[in-house]
Amino acid sequence: MADAVISSDKPSKSSPLNPPSRITCHVCQKQFSQYTCPRCNSRYCSLHCYKSHSLRCTESFMRENVVEELRQLQPNDETKEKMLDILKRFHSEEETEDMDEEDSTLSEDTIQKFLSGGQISFVDLSAEEKKRFQRAVASGELSKMIEPWDPWWLRPSARTISLSREGTQLVQPLSKDELSVSPQLNNESDQASDIPPGPESPLPPVSKLSSTAPSPLLAVHLVDIIYSYCFTLRLYNGDWQSDAIGSATVVLSVSSVLGQGGQPETVLEALSYCLEQTCSPAYRHIGGLQFRLGLVDDVVSILSLGGNALLCLLSDLYRLVQSGERELKSEKLQKSRKLEIKNKLKLAERKIYFIMCWVHDQPGEAWSSLAAIVRAEKASAMDYINISRKVEKKAENRGKVLIQEME
Repeated sequence: MADAVISSDKPSKSSPLNPPSRITCHVCQKQFSQYTCPRCNSRYCSLHCYKSHSLRCTESFMRENVVEELRQLQPNDETKEKMLDILKRFHSEEETEDMDEEDSTLSEDTIQKFLSGGQISFVDLSAEEKKRFQRAVASGELSKMIEPWDPWWLRPSARTISLSREGTQLVQPLSKDELSVSPQLNNESDQASDIPPGPESPLPPVSKLSSTAPSPLLAVHLVDIIYSYCFTLRLYNGDWQSDAIGSATVVLSVSSVLGQGGQPETVLEALSYCLEQTCSPAYRHIGGLQFRLGLVDDVVSILSLGGNALLCLLSDLYRLVQSGERELKSEKLQKSRKLEIKNKLKLAERKIYFIMCWVHDQPGEAWSSLAAIVRAEKASAMDYINISRKVEKKAENRGKVLIQEME
């Protein structure tokens, strides 16, 4: 006789004689259930049925798991001191450089090459000229020559990103003939086309990629990845395609998770590493401290947009790394160095894809909670800077009074 289908609402205990796969899904009543809701013990067969079985369960489960894990992982005193030291050191160096600004002129050889009709690229500049050029970009001297880039995550169209249930793109960009129908439609389509497209193929659940449960630290790692992506796109004025291998190298150098195999345990630790790398000599002249702290605002903005925006970001980063791998093949580098970069890019590609699938699995309210944590860390950093400036100003004023009394 055929096995009876169990459809009781009471939670059942699974055993070799009573497998859970023989219980029907309490939501669709069509498929056999494979999972149990950790809050109400209701049986369901898929992620879609889980998300629709109880709004109360799905809204609170992620908050209790992710947010509580992040709360327990409080930064220790050593991490806080490191973060404050980075801010203090870079703030002092920034003030020193402002007092000792060099003349941003080109060398005689470079000028003669330009006057003779030759083209000058960034690689033609000397080390000193490159530094001066970067300073000119950071200070805004060249802003009239470079069209400012408007980050896609700050545009109104980013708030209405739609993806399919599987995470893939729903709407394809219109053709030129379709765009010529209406100027208003043209403008809206241009804004929509500036949003990076989502994944090209359906995203599998994380359970299909790994037999072990995903780490609760993935939320922290995501902050590290978003920061490195935003820094890279702002550095390249939104056009990473112009130098995919260079862009990929910047991502690897800024991100502890993708470039160093790091496992930051707190949001503060992740942000501290990113700030330390962007304050290094390689990027010191790309904007100031406020620019770097402004990137934290970018992270908050993207998290606030929700899961669809995150999937578009990770998909764009995934394509960036893949393009870097393709360009690396034609690069003339030492064999060992080339192999090292290739291995790092391959590992980064796998990590980005895994994070992308994990993000797709999460309920939408998780990202607003994570955004609030990042915003709080940034507020703490700004409080430190303001207090530090007040202390320095008071010390400076006391010194002036002392000199006047001695005179």
